[in-house]
Amino acid sequence: MSKTALIAGATGLVGGHLLDQILEDEQYSKVIVLSRRSLGGDDGKLKECIIKDFDKLEDHISELQADDYFCCLGTTMKKAGSKAAFKKVDFEYPVSLAAIARENNASSFHLISAMGADSNSFIFYNKVKGETEDAIKSMKLNKAFIYRPSFIAGERTEKRTAEKAALWFADKLDFIFSGPLKKYAAVDASKIASSMIKMAHSNNSTFKVLLSDEINEIG
Repeated sequence: MSKTALIAGATGLVGGHLLDQILEDEQYSKVIVLSRRSLGGDDGKLKECIIKDFDKLEDHISELQADDYFCCLGTTMKKAGSKAAFKKVDFEYPVSLAAIARENNASSFHLISAMGADSNSFIFYNKVKGETEDAIKSMKLNKAFIYRPSFIAGERTEKRTAEKAALWFADKLDFIFSGPLKKYAAVDASKIASSMIKMAHSNNSTFKVLLSDEINEIG
């Protein structure tokens, strides 16, 4: 089997692990990295697609043809600077990419969301994440998988003080996260990447949401 993967957000924590793992996966003969800046140029099965303006992703449908689409895009309110800017990255871009995946009859689409995603939430972050999930579910893609980790473990280049503190407590109190609380356990970024690839290769359902416990088990 020879497949093409497309990764949006390959410079992020999960996206970086995902890129490394897909490059080692023999089922993929080509990996398209969607980015605003070069990662170093095409190399072997790695192909870059540099798009400066993600607001016009729909203009690049033919360049973004792939079997499996992996969306690892995401930001924080602090980094985005405004609600509108946050919604662009966490709603508009993923939904646009999902629409392109549908147009190209993709085998699967994968999105990293977050625990607590709920379009009816009063918390803006959770509400946007939920709206994104709802929009992708309504597209009726061949297969779509949503990953809702609680906390993502791994070395980040940027500082996220609150998340770092939460991960410290999660590590020290790991014994608590068992039984019904397993869905709140932290997940290593490499495991999220691994579970995404395994789900892409699977024959599972057309739409599925995976929480931390299932991500840990699959990855």
